[in-house]
Amino acid sequence: MSRFDTESLLLTSKSARKLYYDYAAEMPVFDYHNHLNPQDIAENRQFRNLTEMWLDGDHYKWRALRWLGIDEELITGNAPDKDKFMVWAKSVPRMAGNPLYHWTHLELSRYFGIQERLTEHNAEEVWDRCNERLQDPSLRAAGILEKFKIKVACTTDDPIDNLEFHRSIRNNPDIKTVVTPAFRPDRVLDITHTGFAGYVQELGESANVTVDTYAGLIDGLEKRISYFHEQGCRLSDHGFGAFPYTAATEKEAAEIYSKAMQGVAITSEEEGKYRTFTLLALGRMYCARGWAMQLHIGAIRNNNARMFAKLGKDSGYDSILDFHLAASLNAFLSELDRKHELPKTIVYSLYPAQYEMIAATIGNFQSSEVEGKLQLGSAWWFHDQKEGMLQQLKALSSIGLISTFVGMLTDSRSFMSFPRHEYFRRVLCGLFGEWIKDGELPADYDYIGGIIQDICYRNAERYFEIR
Repeated sequence: MSRFDTESLLLTSKSARKLYYDYAAEMPVFDYHNHLNPQDIAENRQFRNLTEMWLDGDHYKWRALRWLGIDEELITGNAPDKDKFMVWAKSVPRMAGNPLYHWTHLELSRYFGIQERLTEHNAEEVWDRCNERLQDPSLRAAGILEKFKIKVACTTDDPIDNLEFHRSIRNNPDIKTVVTPAFRPDRVLDITHTGFAGYVQELGESANVTVDTYAGLIDGLEKRISYFHEQGCRLSDHGFGAFPYTAATEKEAAEIYSKAMQGVAITSEEEGKYRTFTLLALGRMYCARGWAMQLHIGAIRNNNARMFAKLGKDSGYDSILDFHLAASLNAFLSELDRKHELPKTIVYSLYPAQYEMIAATIGNFQSSEVEGKLQLGSAWWFHDQKEGMLQQLKALSSIGLISTFVGMLTDSRSFMSFPRHEYFRRVLCGLFGEWIKDGELPADYDYIGGIIQDICYRNAERYFEIR
């Protein structure tokens, strides 16, 4: 079986190869947004087999297998783990041109030392070799973080979480990675959800406050944010489809909240007012503590009603929402900036046609407080592949300053996803290498290499102030 060349992957010039191997490759990783389970890290989880580690929960792979007409039983069903892997191995050669082809071979190489191309013909051997290697402590959850030089990993956590596993990680001297929570209050903003009233009651209990009124809810959020801060949290995260901005007063927000708590239907305009006013309140709390606020915008979720009923959310049936953003985003940022209450903010869009607009928007609100205070977030979800990354990087460099960029993240639930940082660094060095080759930048490698290292790690270290 022929090898897959993971050494020169995406490095198409001498300059790119020099930038990658002399400057980028050995930099540590600051993974400031992921969906890893902190319990797995605290307990240093050992994976039973390659399917459990590699295929379970990976909706990128699930979508590709469905595209090939694979039976759902062999994707998310109760088929034996080995059968699921064999189907994956047989399918990989059909994925030429998709980033999964690159990721698959990078992951096999970096985790298991397997350089051969994966096909149905060597699947049995790969299965056995990888499962044997999984007995090694370096391939347990905490060991993987150390193996891939993950200096900081920020998980995504609900405000009602007691963060017991984060405390356990912090108190374990054998875990070298700094693992911190990130505050994700989406359920607080989702006022039209049928479980909203019950959820905010849970939030009140976790904060030891009464949330019968809107003022009580805000008090509860303030207390939970303070608790997260004590546990090392320095950033929040929010997920949106569209991002409406609907001006509202506190009195209006309180009245809308009261209606929702009584089970009265909320209009779309009222939903917009409540969400806007509450998100502004949260932004002010983040700013007061020096946190960064992440806004993930543009996903339309759970589109296949039949499969949502069968499998639930996060099962690979989400896609890209096309919508208008410029007016609402500018209005939101301006309202916070008006009284110097705008936190460090990272804006991600799943709709890449908005990259240039976002870059122009965030340029309106930069500040002397911190370099690159507002960021165009990395290519996200469907776009964390070569062309998507290049589109984001070029938009940022053309309209803003790429030298201040805080770099890549995994945005993943999988402990197999860390080579995506390598993939990003190869794309980044390839872009700068092309600029050097074309005479658009000087062949001053210490100068350009310094920018590369800033983007790979140092900018994030300075920006988030987590050590």
